[in-house]
Amino acid sequence: MKIDERHLIQLAAVVKSGGVTEGAALLGLAQPAVSRTLSMLEKRLGEPLFIRGRRPLQPTPLGIALAEHGLTMLAASRKASDLLESFRVGKSGVVRVGGSPFFMDSLIAGMCAEFQATHPDVRIDQSYGYFPDLRAALRADQIDLAICPIDILDEGSGLAFQQILPGRNVIACRVTHPLLLKRRVQPAHLLDFAWVAPPPGSPLLADLRALLLSFGATEIRIRYSGGSLASVVNYLKGADALTVMPHSVVFAQRKEKTITALPINIPHPERALAILRRVDAPRSPAVEQFAVFVRSSFENLRHLIKRHEEAVVWGS
Repeated sequence: MKIDERHLIQLAAVVKSGGVTEGAALLGLAQPAVSRTLSMLEKRLGEPLFIRGRRPLQPTPLGIALAEHGLTMLAASRKASDLLESFRVGKSGVVRVGGSPFFMDSLIAGMCAEFQATHPDVRIDQSYGYFPDLRAALRADQIDLAICPIDILDEGSGLAFQQILPGRNVIACRVTHPLLLKRRVQPAHLLDFAWVAPPPGSPLLADLRALLLSFGATEIRIRYSGGSLASVVNYLKGADALTVMPHSVVFAQRKEKTITALPINIPHPERALAILRRVDAPRSPAVEQFAVFVRSSFENLRHLIKRHEEAVVWGS
């Protein structure tokens, strides 16, 4: 015999609350409707669900056993309703975000942790890549958001972007680098030291080559390449080498007091860190909440970096 799950849920509500009126109120139903349901259920089963003449209502052993199943369904229904409401307001769900390794490791990972402090039921799946790979991942619906530096976005690409931080490269070195002792660092001084190359595929690699050529270098002294952010930082800590990094990435390392930026302005391409997404992608509330949080975090970071720059005397 198949029993309607809704009937078991109504039975459970009556048993749990101790009365038909109270059970109906618990479910947001009318009392006569619940009474009819219980009467129909008893007729269908051919067995009483409540002991006759007892007030308050006292379920029979069969009524108790069936009500236990109904309570399980009621609890599951409530959880499903709570989950739906949580999803609608962006408090639960999955955010798939990909981005450039240096930015993801130095900035985005920490922002993910801060976001989940107020959105603990949102799962974040992070992946790495540079613009070509991230663009392909967005189009293949493998990620919801891409956070990476871009120069220009072609019209008709099917992607929308929001700038979150202006591009700015600096020359990074360890905090005890001998060039920091010079009153004014000149481009020629930079050619006396070995360089660390960013990972292959990174736009920083092209920036580094263009920078050294602009300084008149005939040979690029690359002594270490292809490492992650952590490995590059650890390498710089132990050597008087130099590298090109986004200023925001170097700024994020300031509390560690291991690497810093040389106070010299260098040319770099017009580029901005941006959030990319597909124009036609379904809008997930959790993804929207995360994107808003990242934009706000970078706005705060931009002001911190500006104040820091104003406190440092940069060369020309």
